[in-house]
Amino acid sequence: MRAILRWLIRVAVVAALFVAVGLVSARLRRPGPVLYTGGPILTMDADGRVVEALAVEGERIAAAGTRAELLAWADERGARIVELGGRALLPGFVDAHGHFPGEGLEAMAANLNSPPIGEVRTLDELLARLRARAEETSTGEWVVGFGYDDTLLAEKRHPTRVDLDRVSGEHPVAAMHISGHLAAVNSAGLAKLGFDRASPDPEGGILRRGPDGEPDGVLEETAMEPIQQHITNPSPLTALRMLRLAVHRALAHGVTTAQSGYAGAAEIRFFPWLARLGLLPLRLVVWPGDEASEAILAGELRIPSSDPLRVRYGATKLVADGSIQGYTGYLSQPYHVPPGNDPGYRGYARIPREALFEKVARYHAAGRQLAMHGNGDASIEDILDAYEAAQRAHPRDDARPIVIHAQMARPDQLDRMRRLGVVPSFFSLHTYYWGDRHRDIFMGPERAARMSPAATALAKGVRFTIHCDAPVVPMEPLRLVWAAVNRRSTSGAAIGPAERITVWQALRAVTIDAAWQHFEEADKGSLEAGKLADLVILDRSPLDVAPAEIDDLQVLETIVGGRTVYRTAD
Repeated sequence: MRAILRWLIRVAVVAALFVAVGLVSARLRRPGPVLYTGGPILTMDADGRVVEALAVEGERIAAAGTRAELLAWADERGARIVELGGRALLPGFVDAHGHFPGEGLEAMAANLNSPPIGEVRTLDELLARLRARAEETSTGEWVVGFGYDDTLLAEKRHPTRVDLDRVSGEHPVAAMHISGHLAAVNSAGLAKLGFDRASPDPEGGILRRGPDGEPDGVLEETAMEPIQQHITNPSPLTALRMLRLAVHRALAHGVTTAQSGYAGAAEIRFFPWLARLGLLPLRLVVWPGDEASEAILAGELRIPSSDPLRVRYGATKLVADGSIQGYTGYLSQPYHVPPGNDPGYRGYARIPREALFEKVARYHAAGRQLAMHGNGDASIEDILDAYEAAQRAHPRDDARPIVIHAQMARPDQLDRMRRLGVVPSFFSLHTYYWGDRHRDIFMGPERAARMSPAATALAKGVRFTIHCDAPVVPMEPLRLVWAAVNRRSTSGAAIGPAERITVWQALRAVTIDAAWQHFEEADKGSLEAGKLADLVILDRSPLDVAPAEIDDLQVLETIVGGRTVYRTAD
């Protein structure tokens, strides 16, 4: 059986290479000149122009302007004319932060999401999905599911080792929380990871325990990191399926630049080869994680040469705290409804303050851009303090450090971000997917109204981006724009309407501002002469529909470097 499997893998790899050769050959052929006209063309440029026509030559934009002047250009060059028929043309969406190719996780793990993302409503349904996965998994190998949300399950709790033992006694089993910051494992999983009653909590993490002192199977933050060493090594066939699914979902939603937000050494080495083989028909910005970045600074890991317009290596990613909905985000004031019996519980730092200062100073001094995950305002304070100290010791112009999520950023912290040149990247879909529970459970009404404070950032002159953090939630930039504009929860309740921004402002945050965050604004993010022809065609203009209907817009075509890479069926 193993020999047959190995043979099938070789066949799949060879087939993929043949497909890749064809794709590479297609890339080598320069696209002919094209003129897009007949619909609103949203340039997203600094002047906010909506033009009548866009000329594309090769992989780049030749001009944006009136239909009359660019028809003359098309005649001179014998250009193909694409009549939009009232459809809208925009820059392709640029992911400010995600975990590509995590959107393809369903190729290797059971989907445990609850509505509105998935269908799991009870622990029994969660366990049934894991059992089905176990039946197709070789004995002794990990059975993995992702996306469960304890607050949406009927039982209102995490699965424990006792629950997951009902899935299998032969397999180690791991259920990953929707936040990506917690996981639950069965007894075999705890044994595989080497955790028992005598195991101490790791720095920056917690082994949750029952009344008897035994680990109950729920692992927080750094305690769950060892799981990833066991489950993030899929077979070549599974990895190929995962990649294909992630690419398809990104392109189907108009994403022309994806983002890998915490890459290890294997991904860093592998991504350029995927691009060379034609298996990455979109662009990718890669952020090395802390461990990989340490290896890069030590000279133990070399950033491979690549086409930076296809695969670009960007910021070093640090994770300073956890997740608000996982009760691991680090706050200055207690949670509204604290977990357990501690009314003063505020979460905790994943990286101790002193260690964070040392890391930030070292990476900043080495010339690295920094992207620092911070959800709670206490964590954001530590991040800003660490960056300010690093900048004072090692001054740099326009370093563009990023605070990822910046969910509970306070007004005074936004003032500091403006002064320090720090870029907040808001996970604005929190207002939709968790808004009701942030208001009622985690943050309380006042703080929930201020989360992802995009309007306050604008008023204070702070340039920001917004992101989906896929696969935490699906990669849907138009729903992200809708969330930033409407700030409504899944129940329809308004969550902080004072922090709503305009459609144009939200579109900038997923196009030109996201490109600027990545230091790529000279090539991407707006439809201007000389920039890459990375485009998306929508069925209607976001400016011409009611704000509540933005997430009903449809992506009809996605174009990367002048080549169509996705089109809906006619």
